[in-house]
Amino acid sequence: MSTVTDSPEAQALFDKVAGLDNDAGNPRIKQIVRRVVADACRIIEDLDITPSEFWTAMSYLTETGQKNEFGLLMPGIGVEHFIDLCIDAKERAAGLAGGTPRTIEGPLYVAGAPLSKGEARLDDDPEDGEVLIVEGQVTGTDGAPLAGAIVDVWHANTLGNYSVFDKSQSTWNLRRRIETDAEGRYRFRSILPKGYGCPPEGQTQKLLDQLGRHGQRPAHIHFFVSGAGHRQLTTQINLADDPYVYDDFAFGTRDGLVVDVVRVTDPAALAAAGLAEPFSTIRFDFALNPEAANAPDPVVVRPHAEAA
Repeated sequence: MSTVTDSPEAQALFDKVAGLDNDAGNPRIKQIVRRVVADACRIIEDLDITPSEFWTAMSYLTETGQKNEFGLLMPGIGVEHFIDLCIDAKERAAGLAGGTPRTIEGPLYVAGAPLSKGEARLDDDPEDGEVLIVEGQVTGTDGAPLAGAIVDVWHANTLGNYSVFDKSQSTWNLRRRIETDAEGRYRFRSILPKGYGCPPEGQTQKLLDQLGRHGQRPAHIHFFVSGAGHRQLTTQINLADDPYVYDDFAFGTRDGLVVDVVRVTDPAALAAAGLAEPFSTIRFDFALNPEAANAPDPVVVRPHAEAA
């Protein structure tokens, strides 16, 4: 059956829209625009999208941009996770295997956190949260320790909020960069983070409601990990005892990234840690893949918020 989308008139329109009738402009952008416009028009035709439905969608996207929620919407509809799957496939094709799994960055990273050697304390602001101590080692996939690697870490507070975005917190609260020691080890003290949900009146939750989905994330801790001669890793660990750990609206949970939280109550262990109350510990090691000339760039260029 012939379709409007496949008609010579429509195909000529798509070519004209993408500037394929001239030699100016950017060939890559032309290629992308040609495909996006043609595919969008095919969806309109195949699903019999009405003009009212189309303009309702345009209003939704406009308001999403005005509220700066695309960084939340893209993981929520699985696009950010799909990009990770594509990079995984390209790495496998380049002969890279093993290593700590990547997962979504999310929209809440801020560059320039204070740098510490070997270990750091993340919680700048007084809070009633339980003390959390995280430690581990950074190695290559061959198991060799990576001295001088950088572990860039950030996570939410006990209310599920992030500094810089939450103005009640000090600028670098729960954000640090840690340079590993001679054995590739890192360690930090913080507080147990909480999971959080999409703003209930926000654009992302508005769409999730229409899909019959919740907008909750499990408690998690984000990382960028980089070491000389190795590919930067973007990942996060998800706390195993969170009820949403395998039901993350942003599809950030992956095999190998769910960690057990061990609670320490032994008086001798409390004393050794210099603490009077029970605390929690997590052990997590990172294995980085080596640089490979034929693999995609692991560093994603995207806008980030800046510290004031």
